[in-house]
Amino acid sequence: MMKGWWWKLGSVALLLYVVIVGLRTPLRPALVHVSIDRIAPGEVGFEVTGYNTHFDQGTLQVALENDGQYVCAHRVEVLDHAHARISVNVPSGLRAPMTALRASSEVDGPLVLHEAFYTEGLGQGITSGNCIAGKHLDLSLAFPHRSILNETVRNLFFHVPMWFAMMVLMGVSFVRSLMVLRNGRLGDDRSALSAVNVSLLFAALGLVTGSLWARVTWGAWWTSDAKLNGAAVTVLIYAAYLVLRGSVPDPHKRARLAAVYNIFAFALMLVFIMVLPRLTDSLHPGNGGNPAFSQYDLDDSLRRVFYPAVLGWIGLSLWVLNLTDRTAKLEASRHDANVR
Repeated sequence: MMKGWWWKLGSVALLLYVVIVGLRTPLRPALVHVSIDRIAPGEVGFEVTGYNTHFDQGTLQVALENDGQYVCAHRVEVLDHAHARISVNVPSGLRAPMTALRASSEVDGPLVLHEAFYTEGLGQGITSGNCIAGKHLDLSLAFPHRSILNETVRNLFFHVPMWFAMMVLMGVSFVRSLMVLRNGRLGDDRSALSAVNVSLLFAALGLVTGSLWARVTWGAWWTSDAKLNGAAVTVLIYAAYLVLRGSVPDPHKRARLAAVYNIFAFALMLVFIMVLPRLTDSLHPGNGGNPAFSQYDLDDSLRRVFYPAVLGWIGLSLWVLNLTDRTAKLEASRHDANVR
């Protein structure tokens, strides 16, 4: 196991950075809701709701966007910093069945709510207006506002890195089990057990944070999702590893049987968490045809916190493993001394 204090101090420093920056950085302004979900040719009125917006500071410009064509709002009534009442004369002949809502203000810059309206009265297109000219603002110190996720996007810095830490620990246990089959040392078996115990701790944390996230974003504590079910099965497989160890009294026989089981358990973990979700429909990014973090969910501002979070949680998990392994070694030495 790694020695020294530098990587432990570094892990703590990274996690402090993640907690402070990850929780204090605001979300970028965004349009989050419109009072109607369908528009048809004719005058249409609706209310729009923003998040972290400043509609009441400066001029608010609003337009509908349909297949690259713009329809300017003829009346914009600002109610407060996050609400405005809009009136638009919707022409017939819009091309696409879904219309976006675009807005721009002097403080917030350009804002867009994609696929805000289902559109009726389609045709060959219209003569586009030109009423959105908001300047791009430098909001590099703000996280993107993702639909449905909202403020829970910050859980990305906790839930996902905990699963990375779990997989690293299971990988450590896998290597230790290979060493047991090679040399038969009980010390390697003890280290493999310690790694599994700590990995199950981080698996439990991952399940709890994931369940809370699912409740807020998907509306249920648990869904029939390929990755969720695969994670649960993985935890059960490794729990069975602990049961197997408790059923074999002879330490050398127990070490070899547990090592063989652990090798297969690691392979199954990769299948259930990394392979199957990519072959079936899944609500998680990067699975079942959904875009991965690098393509949609994870922009540069999130990467600045996400990658340190991964390193920090992995470092913390290895530190816990180091302490657990040393404690197990001391208990084994005490047991051997009592036997003598």
